[in-house]
Amino acid sequence: MVVIVGLGNPGAAYRATRHNAGAMVVRHLAGTLGIRLARTVGPARVGEGRIGRTPVVLALPQTFMNASGDAMPALLGRWPVPLTSLLVVCDDVALPFGTLRLRPGGSDGGHRGLQSIQHAAGSPGFPRLRVGVGRDPLPNALDTFVLAPFAPDERRRLPAVLEAAVAACASWARDGVEQAMNRYNRKVTETDGIA
Repeated sequence: MVVIVGLGNPGAAYRATRHNAGAMVVRHLAGTLGIRLARTVGPARVGEGRIGRTPVVLALPQTFMNASGDAMPALLGRWPVPLTSLLVVCDDVALPFGTLRLRPGGSDGGHRGLQSIQHAAGSPGFPRLRVGVGRDPLPNALDTFVLAPFAPDERRRLPAVLEAAVAACASWARDGVEQAMNRYNRKVTETDGIA
């Protein structure tokens, strides 16, 4: 069994913002797999299904980003998987828009949602898929930037990014982190999709 958690802020006002890229990926994955995120477990919306033969739990914390870790005790209490079977999907302003970066663990890189989850998990030893939302140059007001909707050119490219990120999640669940990293750690083109 694996657990995939998509980070973002709750509510319609934030749904289409850059900071919600992780939640967008998990919602898109749920749609692809036919999983309804209809149950509440602690402060998270969850759904269960399968990726191939692997049982999967998809979760969207309903806390604000900086308190994402508040969802972890209930999730890992209900589905006590090892941290290596927990994938957290989040945005990353340090990566150019459309770049995917999967890692088996490591630094939070200043991402407060990851910080919160690492604190709750007691370890940075869980995989994370970062979805690049940055641009060059980055604006000084990063809080305003990540809480803003995607620019028109980004919205045009976003479906391909979501498809590739969904494929990366599925590959991680089926094939393991190394194969998924080798295949999906790159910049997504507009012709990419699930393979």
